[in-house]
Amino acid sequence: MSYQREYLVKKNISKDSRYKKLSGVCAGIAKHYNLPRIGVRVAAVCALLVFPVASGVAYIVAAILLPSSH
Repeated sequence: MSYQREYLVKKNISKDSRYKKLSGVCAGIAKHYNLPRIGVRVAAVCALLVFPVASGVAYIVAAILLPSSH
């Protein structure tokens, strides 16, 4: 029985320090889900305009709790 490597390695979400604009949260989310960074950033700004308190708190919590990538 053989296992493919991609099933054995867990891919954890982290902040992306290479492409960060503010703290790297949006770039890390985009990297984890293979999405364009600009799309995630636009969605975050739209969420901030529609739900300012909830999305602001979520971004700050994510910036504090997510580990940084190397």
